[in-house]
Amino acid sequence: MWTWLILPLFIFLARVADVTLQTLRIIFISRGLKYLAPLVGFFEVLIWLLAIQQIMINLHNPFYMLAYAAGFATGNFVGLTIERRLALGTVVVRLITTKEARRLREALNSRRFGVTTIQGSGAKGPVQILYIVVRREDMPELIPLIMKYHPRAFYTIEDVARVSEGIFPKKKKVFWLKDFLKRSFSRKGK
Repeated sequence: MWTWLILPLFIFLARVADVTLQTLRIIFISRGLKYLAPLVGFFEVLIWLLAIQQIMINLHNPFYMLAYAAGFATGNFVGLTIERRLALGTVVVRLITTKEARRLREALNSRRFGVTTIQGSGAKGPVQILYIVVRREDMPELIPLIMKYHPRAFYTIEDVARVSEGIFPKKKKVFWLKDFLKRSFSRKGK
């Protein structure tokens, strides 16, 4: 039972944990959480060493290798799912439309989304370009607004490394871990 069930399950769960932490660590680094990333990295490597030790001791058992690989795949999925729920950081939404954007701008401003509009020229004539800098946690509110007023507009969403000022919707009740991360590990002067 130990060889065929418990140890492969341990290897699988250890790999899920370490790859989940690896995914989060990389995201924390890209978001500038320089104190949290090394802490997560410590536990990531510790768990990885425990899992790889069992693999190296028992290289002859293919179930261990399958558990290791399945844990890696599952860990990626779990890490990305957690990251999406945390919704850390800020993004810029760049929206390009050939239609008049006044009603969308008014709807965005009424919900305290800051928006900057620029007139431009596209392949098919004049366009309006809207830049909206928004916290990732507010994206579920923003995208339906865009779809309501300009369902065929072209838009891109890109991560922003740092924001100095801006107009943002009032914060909703913050998930406790996100609140902890922001209080404990935020950069000074931000």
